[in-house]
Order: sequence, then C-alpha cells, then structure tokens
Amino acid sequence: MPYTHVSVERSFQGKIATITMRRGEVHNAFNGQLIQDLHSAFSELVTDEKLHAVVLTGDGPSFSAGADLSMMKDSALFTQEQNINDALHLADLFDTINAFPCPVLARVNGTAMGGGAGLIAVCDIVIAAENARLAFSEVKLGIAPAIISPYVVRKIGESHARVLFVTGERFSPAHAREIGLVHMVVPREELDTAVEKTLQELLSSGPQALRACKALALNVGHMDHDTARKYTAETIAALRVSPEGQEGLRSFLEKRKPNWVINPESTR
Repeated sequence: MPYTHVSVERSFQGKIATITMRRGEVHNAFNGQLIQDLHSAFSELVTDEKLHAVVLTGDGPSFSAGADLSMMKDSALFTQEQNINDALHLADLFDTINAFPCPVLARVNGTAMGGGAGLIAVCDIVIAAENARLAFSEVKLGIAPAIISPYVVRKIGESHARVLFVTGERFSPAHAREIGLVHMVVPREELDTAVEKTLQELLSSGPQALRACKALALNVGHMDHDTARKYTAETIAALRVSPEGQEGLRSFLEKRKPNWVINPESTR
C-alpha cells in the first residue's frame, strides 16, 4: 500500500524487506503520519512467511530524531485523556516492531534521539555508523522516555537506564555497544557492507527457524521452569518434524545447501 513518510523495498528475491523513514529534511522525526506509516508497513509484512528479515533505516543523515516540534506542540494542548490515547498509539508501534515474527535489523545511519533510540531498542540486530549519536533526551524537554522504557531497560539494564534517562546525555555507538543497545559499530562508509554481511547470515538460516529462535529469545527468560521446559520441548519437536527441519537435516547429511538458500548471483 502507498505510504506518505516511509518506503518499503524488497531485495534478495523478496526475502528481505527494507523500511526507510522518509522525513530526511527533519531528521526523520516522528509525526502522527510517520508513526501510522511505520505501524502499517510492519503490520502489512507480518503475514509474509518467506521473509527472513526486515531492515529499518532512515533517509538522509539521521536515523530518527524522535518527536518533531509540531507533535510536541500538539501534545502540549491535549487533555490528559488525549495524551494517554496518543501515547498508546505510539506504544502500539513499538509493540508491533518488538513482536514482529522475524528478525528486524536497525541500520543506524546517523543520530537516534528519544523515540528514535527507542526504535533501536525494539530491533533484534543493531548496526550503527560510528559517527552516529544517541540519547534518551526526553528529560531535557521536561518529559520522560516512558513508552520506550520497557524495551530499553530490557536491553541495557536498570543501572545504565538510571544514568541515561536522568542525564539525557548524548552517547556514542561505541558506548551503546558496551551496554547492549547496539551490536556492531562500523565506519559510515562500511555500513551497507556490514548490513549485507549480516543479511547473508540470516538468508542462510531457515525462515521458520528464525521465527522460532526470535520467539525463544523474547519469551523464555520470562517463563518459570515448568513452562519453559514444556515450551522448549514443543518448539524443537515441531521444528524437527516440519518440512523445513527435515530439509535442513537432509541437506546436512547430503552435504549440500538447503533449499531456502538462494544463489548469491541472483540475490538482488
């Protein structure tokens, strides 16, 4: 479907979707339409079971600067009830990305502030250009990173959140990697190469297995022992008897690539 502030492009024979925020002139700052477009784009892709990954990135020099000025001005005039509904709408976006069934890779091409840093927290794999700057800057505006806080705290832990939430200070991708928010930092000119190398790893994995692995990572840590024992046993049993699991085992025994691996010369 057409979008106003995002584009969705396919590559690698449709196995990878790239969602690009297209408000580069304002550093891909959030407004109501961008939030709606992002939510719609991810929702449209949820049912595509051949996807191995979704890449999320920004147009221009920035990843996302968080809420734009007009959005902040509007919220200042809202009633408390209107502000709650507005916040819940944003929460729906983060929930949708966080729970997206296959891996979501953040290509952090530049600055990620406030909600933009929150987008990073709900992605599974984060590759950042070394010149990017990040911050949970809401406190500087007299507000708080409330909606994104559950995802951020899970990623970086309470100790780092207690510092970065209250100072609102800017920090480097290298520091973000140290605290678990970013997984790889590369020079800006090597960003696309690093992203493609990671995508090739994902493309060599079974698409249904990718989904099962993401679900394990999201869920097992919150389960009690008996629930986790049952869930993990059922997960591996279902994968072993699935067509994909059977093909993976056969290809390994026959010393060949499984049928989901595409020819590198025809990936674009």
